[in-house]
Amino acid sequence: EVRRIRQEHPDDPSAVKKGRVKGYLNITRAFGAGFLKQPKQNDAMLETFKINYIGESPYITCSPSLHHQKLSSSDKFLILSSDGLYQYFTNEEAVAKVESFIIMFPDKNPAQLLIEEALSQAAKKAGMEFHELLDIPQGERRLYHDDISIVIISLEGKIWRSLV
Repeated sequence: EVRRIRQEHPDDPSAVKKGRVKGYLNITRAFGAGFLKQPKQNDAMLETFKINYIGESPYITCSPSLHHQKLSSSDKFLILSSDGLYQYFTNEEAVAKVESFIIMFPDKNPAQLLIEEALSQAAKKAGMEFHELLDIPQGERRLYHDDISIVIISLEGKIWRSLV
């Protein structure tokens, strides 16, 4: 993905900066973030949020990247999440948390567990308690954590979801 973006924007040394698209976005494929897809959408941004748009091709795309994976008998669920979750957990950590949670609490929502644990870490990083973070209005909370959406699909037929 980094190579694709740099090839499409060879005259833009900041196309990928600090591991992020234009130094802002951690992902390269998204439904939103129109300001990184079309210059005219960037023009509508407030001056402080505008990016230096070089070229006509988009920096990110909403076209999916597909990977086919053969399932094994040990595969029990899929975790679909926005990138906000992965600021706090690796893929392996998220899977381990869901695995143990489902065993201990089969009737509860593992997506909610991941949300709460991520928010706990965000609160700790900000030097506050979990409940203090929740008391902050959602628009202002953006200063402390990215949005997080999670859907966990059990390969045995259950679906759990949560977002903040």
